[in-house]
Amino acid sequence: MTKRIILILTGLLLLSLLVIYISAWETEEKFSTCKITGLSNLDTVNFRNHKEVELAASTLYRGSDLKKLIQGNQYRDAWATPIKVPILFLDTLKGKSTIIEEGGGKQTHSLKLVTKDGVIMTLRSVTKDPEKLVPEIADQLGLENIVIDGISAQHPYASLVVAELSNYAKVLHTQPHLYFVPKQESLGSYNKKYGNRLFMLEYETKGKKNWSSIKNVKEIIDTDGLQRLKLKYGEKLTVDQPLLVRSRLFDILIGDWDRHAKQWGWIVEETNDNLIAHPLPSDRDNAFFRLEGIVPTIITSSNTLSEVQTYNADVESIEGLIMPFDRYFLKEIPSSVFAAQAVFLQQQLTEKVIRKSFKVWPESIYNLDAERIIEYLLSRLKNLSTYAEEFKTQLDKQPRLTEPLKGSDDKSLQGSIMECFSC
Repeated sequence: MTKRIILILTGLLLLSLLVIYISAWETEEKFSTCKITGLSNLDTVNFRNHKEVELAASTLYRGSDLKKLIQGNQYRDAWATPIKVPILFLDTLKGKSTIIEEGGGKQTHSLKLVTKDGVIMTLRSVTKDPEKLVPEIADQLGLENIVIDGISAQHPYASLVVAELSNYAKVLHTQPHLYFVPKQESLGSYNKKYGNRLFMLEYETKGKKNWSSIKNVKEIIDTDGLQRLKLKYGEKLTVDQPLLVRSRLFDILIGDWDRHAKQWGWIVEETNDNLIAHPLPSDRDNAFFRLEGIVPTIITSSNTLSEVQTYNADVESIEGLIMPFDRYFLKEIPSSVFAAQAVFLQQQLTEKVIRKSFKVWPESIYNLDAERIIEYLLSRLKNLSTYAEEFKTQLDKQPRLTEPLKGSDDKSLQGSIMECFSC
């Protein structure tokens, strides 16, 4: 009897592995750019004669019912739905913009630009290339598509809605706009990699030129720069604590779980003899993150990756959302600030302005995803005071940092400045 049970279980295991392999092999491509409709040979098209182009962000994530069951439905339809997008040429962008350098992280391809007025901007690819994230064992087993397919959990146009919501929440943002960038002379040697692709154009979180509405700005810097500035100015430099707490509670509302130090800039304002650093969130790829399916759910369970949380009406784990960034910047902030900022967001983000914010999406995308996300957002907003209290409670239980802040490249920091910003 025991032998029979073992054989049955072994058979079920092998069958499960076979089904997973079939779903993974359904898509052999590892990367693809946007899919343009209505135009065949792009090299013969003069895009200067067009104001916009119709395209789908990516058709790579289409899948059968089996694939959706095993690897999740995610935002596959949003990625594959054609929308109309304006066309961008660098030689006419804000007088004229030129390329400074190529950037990008592990998934995003990006080009850093400087405008005629010296403002730094970035083109960030909407389509992602997560090949660097594929573990060697997954590649060897032929299961790399499961990792690559995980990009479908990100909404391709989330940052557009987040920017609109940020305006009402009084949270700073990088003012992203969606553009199709055709091959052009201004791209030079970057044409092959970056030409004929879909991008978010946004302001950079580092630069000497002020593009924000804040007056008397000394500079816009990254977290490394802020730490060095703190060493120089000491107590004369402080962080805008209410805005920082508001920004982190806003992250909880939109389900943006990936908030390390590199995803924050700081707008440093001069006030008399003091400096105030206003937090500038960036990189909203994981807002409204929707991870479903049998395999992804197992891989990202609360026991393995507690910070990777699917966007639902309720927050799965507040403790899982606390980053080293929070222990470094927020631990010393009083509970009263958390409570006050939760109430502020509840007052600012009415159902009317939330619904209005989602109208920035094309109608086809709105009809696909907006209503469900709005429902979840309103539910989280209702419970935000409770989330804020729990966040502060869990944060207080955690110790100060004993190693350099994750996402900060400056590994030379020692002593109190390594433990927390306001120590």
